[in-house]
Amino acid sequence: MPTDPIVVVGGGLAAARAVEALRGEGYDGDVVLLTSEPHRPYERPPLSKGYLRGQEHREDIFVLGENWYGEHGVELRTSTTVAAVDPASHRITLVDGATLPFSTALLATGSTPRSLGVPGSDFGNVHYLRTVDDADRLAGTLLPASLEGTGEVVVIGDGWIGMEVAASARELGLDVTVLGRGAHPLAVLGPELGELYGTLHQERGVRLHRQAEVVRLTGVDGQVTGVDLADGTHVAASVVVVGVGVTPNVGLACAAGLELRSDDLGGGVAVDGYLRTSHPDVFAAGDIASVPAPRYGRPLRVEHWAAALEQGKHAGRAMLGLADPYDLLPYFFSDQFDVGMEYKGYVDVRNPGYEVVVSGSTADRELVAFYVRDGRVEAGMAVNVWDRMDDVERLIRSTEPVAREELEGFVAA
Repeated sequence: MPTDPIVVVGGGLAAARAVEALRGEGYDGDVVLLTSEPHRPYERPPLSKGYLRGQEHREDIFVLGENWYGEHGVELRTSTTVAAVDPASHRITLVDGATLPFSTALLATGSTPRSLGVPGSDFGNVHYLRTVDDADRLAGTLLPASLEGTGEVVVIGDGWIGMEVAASARELGLDVTVLGRGAHPLAVLGPELGELYGTLHQERGVRLHRQAEVVRLTGVDGQVTGVDLADGTHVAASVVVVGVGVTPNVGLACAAGLELRSDDLGGGVAVDGYLRTSHPDVFAAGDIASVPAPRYGRPLRVEHWAAALEQGKHAGRAMLGLADPYDLLPYFFSDQFDVGMEYKGYVDVRNPGYEVVVSGSTADRELVAFYVRDGRVEAGMAVNVWDRMDDVERLIRSTEPVAREELEGFVAA
């Protein structure tokens, strides 16, 4: 009797790496990948950087070649939206009413940008950036404005997407203002390193409004003309980009009765070390997956490229019973202007009691910064210092406190 297919739900990096791992491990059963987007799975980091600036070709963002799926017997269904997953009957229902059986399913449904939710949010030239189509629309505004030497870009949000878009728009020669809610950008880094980026952007001509509360967008003839703040400030804008965070797409998992993680633990779908949900035949990976992190004694849900990459591969192998428990440290990177960074580990900067120990020069923006709690390294961030992440990881995984002098001399070692 034929086995029902393995079905992967999602159109991003995690989904593509999962089906690639299945075939790479020799699985020869039916595999179906369902994505609601009209494109085959692609990577998102370029969308706020090189692709947005017109420096990377569209074909470069796709995870696997156009012919890979057919050549490897993977049924790729684009523009296909899943309405429900029923673990008990092992059946998926699509929005058109069709159903699909599965033996094992992987949910890699990603995230959705949070809406701004103020009057005027529906004006023309108000953009969100999540999909390649979003990036095409935004680039279709920014690139012509760059050629004409005109354009007032206002970015609402000073997280990773907001700051990377601001850097890209400024590199295109556009007038750029960032409206951030915090005292410094990139709050996840803490004040010391967040301010490194604040200073960088200001030096490059980006205007930063800190602790800004947006109350409305203004417009004329349906097109945005500016942003009003609670303190009475009006910021003129011909383009507004909203980057105020994302919400993990856990709706399918919730309706399926799968266990979710509480908000105080980061939310998301609860999985074990094999990325298995509370139902043994349903797995989750990427933005939605809340994965046990042995080093930190708690689950983590990580919305970054490396998590999708590694968890997708891990899930593919785990669905075949070939994986050990997942134990990779969180990792992410960012490129803004001439500053590149890599970050490994986890620290909650909202929880006091940690200190930042810097090796190298903050002024020269060539350093490795360590987040240290009780003498132990929780996380490390390298700025324009390369090929040291393996060394950083060894310090994070150490069970012993690390001497401050060793950390301060890290770059020179």
